[in-house]
Amino acid sequence: MSVSRSLLSHAVALAFAAQACFAASAMADTTNQEQFFPPWSHGANNPVQDRGLEFTVPEVDNLPDFHGDPMNARLVILVGGNYYFAMAPLVHEFERQHPEFKGKIYYETIPPGLCYEQIKKHGTVTVGNMTWTVHPDVYAAGLKRVTQAIDEGYGKAPAVRYATNTLTIMIPKGNPAHITSLNDLGKPGVKLVMPNPEFEGIGRQIKAALAKAGGEALVTAVYDTKVKNGETILTHIHHRQSPLYLMLGRAQAGVTWQSEAIFQEETGNPISHVNIPDAQNVSAIYAATPLKAAPHKKAAQMWVDYLHSPKALEIFEHFGFKPYTATK
Repeated sequence: MSVSRSLLSHAVALAFAAQACFAASAMADTTNQEQFFPPWSHGANNPVQDRGLEFTVPEVDNLPDFHGDPMNARLVILVGGNYYFAMAPLVHEFERQHPEFKGKIYYETIPPGLCYEQIKKHGTVTVGNMTWTVHPDVYAAGLKRVTQAIDEGYGKAPAVRYATNTLTIMIPKGNPAHITSLNDLGKPGVKLVMPNPEFEGIGRQIKAALAKAGGEALVTAVYDTKVKNGETILTHIHHRQSPLYLMLGRAQAGVTWQSEAIFQEETGNPISHVNIPDAQNVSAIYAATPLKAAPHKKAAQMWVDYLHSPKALEIFEHFGFKPYTATK
């Protein structure tokens, strides 16, 4: 073998070895990061009794915001996703009180605006290569969205108010960017993950909080300047994307509802939060309505009544929600 051929073979061997090391390293990183991908409930948010074949592949096939069996449901709930984590204990308690519904509740926790679009599409939804239709009984979301559904003829008046929530700054555990306030979000170099106001109502409320803290200049920095220069990632479904991107190191901070941060911390994910002062914060009112086209009208009213019962409010309060009072 010639010297040049020997050197070439050696170089190729080194290249393959380096590639193998890189692949092994990437695989190790993927293995370590797999725990960060939803569903974070590890199956607890699936209320069915017989799950059949278990096939959940984090990051690839997981459908974390669709819960239960749509084919055999006796109660179908479309609820804004920012309290997806409260739904499992809420459903469990409702089933305890009404055993006839055990394993017969189906619910979705996509953003409230998208829930409403699905209602207007007669319950049909497409995710990836799958399309299915489920006729909803209850719509639960922010008061503004629920009132809109009633005004446009889909829901039944009055909107039933039951809980409130406030904002927080969600950060990775350890707070590597040293975030202490909303004003820090406008600093150059701080990478953010923020709800897109076009898809999620929380985005509009975040803008109001930013304006209280730093005026329109802060709003522009976070939602315009940083979007253009790539330092702000806008989400379509913040209750999944925000914590995930923080855990994967793609962002250093993002504004969410405080209940979401409390859940992430409780579940053991490497997430923390920074409180926002009351003077800069905003409050959301959660409401629900039985839908006029509900196929299970009695069950729909039972769920809506249950939402402001003492047991349900106790579950909400565990995650930092407060009961709605008529003065709010």
